[in-house]
Amino acid sequence: MGIGSFIKKQFIDVLQWNEETEGVLSWRYPMQDFEIQNGGVLIVRESQIAVFVNEGQIADVFGPGTHKLTTQTLPLLTNLKNWDKLFDSPFKSDVYFFSTRVQTGRKWGTPQPITIRDKDFDMIRVRAFGMYSYRVTDPRKFFTELSGTRSTYTRDDVEDQLRGILLASMANSLGASQIAFLDMAANQALMAQEVKGGLADAFARYGIGLDEFNVASVSLPEELQAALDERISAGMKGGMSDAKMAGFTKYQVAQSIPLAAGNEGGLAGMGAGLGAGLTVGQVMGQAMGQALNPGAAPAPAPAPAAAAPAAPAAPAQESIEDRLGKLKALLDKGLISPADYDATKAELLKKLIG
Repeated sequence: MGIGSFIKKQFIDVLQWNEETEGVLSWRYPMQDFEIQNGGVLIVRESQIAVFVNEGQIADVFGPGTHKLTTQTLPLLTNLKNWDKLFDSPFKSDVYFFSTRVQTGRKWGTPQPITIRDKDFDMIRVRAFGMYSYRVTDPRKFFTELSGTRSTYTRDDVEDQLRGILLASMANSLGASQIAFLDMAANQALMAQEVKGGLADAFARYGIGLDEFNVASVSLPEELQAALDERISAGMKGGMSDAKMAGFTKYQVAQSIPLAAGNEGGLAGMGAGLGAGLTVGQVMGQAMGQALNPGAAPAPAPAPAAAAPAAPAAPAQESIEDRLGKLKALLDKGLISPADYDATKAELLKKLIG
């Protein structure tokens, strides 16, 4: 190799980064044995920032434009290297280029549910997914906190870091927001707004600006969703008051009626058997009959005792033991309350003993 080729290889007149590879956020100019020519040109394109680093210490930072490299345009590097103002020889320095373009359409999600406090359901585990976009806003912080002296640093590298920050910030934001899960699911924009503020502050500590953040879906794990679906089906939200408990009991009765009606001597038989002497049985039988046939007229109340002798009729219909068995079946199916069961059982036993 001739002297001319050696000298040509050693000196750099123009420093620039063409960004041939997609997704690179930081790129170190390959200096090797090269030296930068004093008076050389630094070209920084739009959406780029160039940083001169001397022995790991950040010196001068250049934004978009064409810059002639002299002791006047490199004041911090001149000070670090103890150059005098007449210095005109080539010099060595690490040069890093940073891409400040917005990295759009980046997906985020919670691989494991996040446990948060909820004002309706106490403690719940939430899963969420969405999209976000970001860009490098402070190359000094980005270099110091993340990229360091690596030759290249990609968005895949940084997103491994951001994912942990995102999930931690999300848990803190949702836990402090006091937004009920039902409100989160109904208004995902509200959820995104609550998370974005804390997330932006967390990203800023690493020299990254959060451009957009949205929530595409928010859900519960399958077992919790099944429990919530049951409560929603019953028309309930939150804790059960007495009125809501009564509503839930009616809901259970309505759900059980089709099964009981399919059994031989089912609800109608029970209502007739108990209706002869039980006020609760009369009410239950009429309610069930109307539920089975909404268009039918209410069943007539049983005749008074004076109109038809009760003593001979009871054995002809069924024994008290049979009626006790059917009463227990009603309790097991949730069609009557324990209190109604105990009261009616005592009444039947009294007749049986008497």
